[in-house]
Amino acid sequence: MSIKVCIFLGIITFLSPIYLSKGDYIFATDYYEVPVDHFSYARNETFKIKYLYNDTYWNRTGNGPIFFYTGNEGLIEVFAQNTGLMWDLAPQFGALLLFAEHRYYGASMPFGNDSFSSPDKSGYLTSEQALADFAQFLTWYRTSEGAEKSPIIAFGGSYGGMLTAWMRMKYPHIIAGGIAASAPIAQFQGLTPCNKYGQIVSADFQRVGINCFKTIRKSWGIINSFGENDGGRGWISKTFRLCKHLETKDDVEQFKEWLVDVYGYLAMIDYPYENSFLEPVPGNPVRAVCNLLSDPNESGKVLLRSIFKGVSIYFNYTGQSKCLDFTDEATGDLNAGGWDFQACTEMIMPICYDGQTDMFEPNPWNLTHYSDDCFSRFGVRPDPKVAELIYGGRDISAASNIVFSNGLLDPWYGGGMLNNLSSTLIAVVIPEGAHHLDLRSSHPKDPASVVTARKIEAGEIKKWIAEFHEKHEKQNLYYSSLEM
Repeated sequence: MSIKVCIFLGIITFLSPIYLSKGDYIFATDYYEVPVDHFSYARNETFKIKYLYNDTYWNRTGNGPIFFYTGNEGLIEVFAQNTGLMWDLAPQFGALLLFAEHRYYGASMPFGNDSFSSPDKSGYLTSEQALADFAQFLTWYRTSEGAEKSPIIAFGGSYGGMLTAWMRMKYPHIIAGGIAASAPIAQFQGLTPCNKYGQIVSADFQRVGINCFKTIRKSWGIINSFGENDGGRGWISKTFRLCKHLETKDDVEQFKEWLVDVYGYLAMIDYPYENSFLEPVPGNPVRAVCNLLSDPNESGKVLLRSIFKGVSIYFNYTGQSKCLDFTDEATGDLNAGGWDFQACTEMIMPICYDGQTDMFEPNPWNLTHYSDDCFSRFGVRPDPKVAELIYGGRDISAASNIVFSNGLLDPWYGGGMLNNLSSTLIAVVIPEGAHHLDLRSSHPKDPASVVTARKIEAGEIKKWIAEFHEKHEKQNLYYSSLEM
């Protein structure tokens, strides 16, 4: 199983803001200095995390809210450009938009190019440290802007959604509420079956067409047969236009892992319109792929040529790719390399396939092999129970003011919260939604269920803001009475 499927005051650096424009959204860029280690006094080093902001809509004098994105595994600009919900809601609420980059991603590297050179440097890449970065940054930012009376509403998708939920749980005095979209906070060992992810991916393809499902399932045996000898590996390499020739059976295994990942990514980004979140793809990309995989009776080379045409929808929709790099993570500009390390420490999300209830080859979860792989790559071994220990897994009933949204096309919904836990822990299920579709900007092709979800989320945000102001008004009255 490979690793794939993340008391010290900071000092702001006074740099001239850099205004960037990508896509539809414009923001300024700056940096904030945080300690490498928030939780001990053993190290005194600091480094800078990047943040983006836009105050165009902020009702500063009226104590308008701060909408804060909890940056996850990748470049913060990618998330700023793909979290249109925040931009759509900002004018309505008079909100400041703020996006902070997760440590060890993008430009926010504690030790520069040496950040992953050894465990004594990479070991500070944890969700707890990242949350502490955000907490310290937000405390400083609100004070520096004179915005102590502005409530902070957190937003996040996927791992970012997990961080949003955990941020509200760990720092409720800073975060008034959070929209945790497609947040698999229970995708951990003993909480969610390891075969759930593969079953959901397979169901997405089967929903479009059973023949597509059957064609993909059949392809593995044919690939294995061709992978037995140099001639077969050479044919696959040429037919799939691989950047690296398949020299060995290990190469064939890596190629198959790439295909498995791509089918999962297609399910994740199965949005009803064109997008380039991971890679440029057409609207309803699963259907686009399945339109090319409609005959499971094809055999040998004919079927594999169909598979190539299908996956080309993902890796070469624009026609710009000269070759297929199966050694690449296949996530475009996300730049999520640090996730492999996190998946080897605290973010262990077991995935397995049984070949019976899914369209993949049987591939059981083996923690021992997984741990050995982690140790050989990073010099660390995973702790599969630590995330549940720190954050509670599914047992979070003591928390409040979180909306958990999940789309039923999203392979990660199996580890999400699908039922209300209380009147303030709300589950929003989006039957036609893929991975955090509700966080994206509104679109004419949005299904009705995601439009409804966004209305619910906006309603909860309105409540949280009102509660924050009411609470602070009561506090002001109380303190005023003490001075009389």
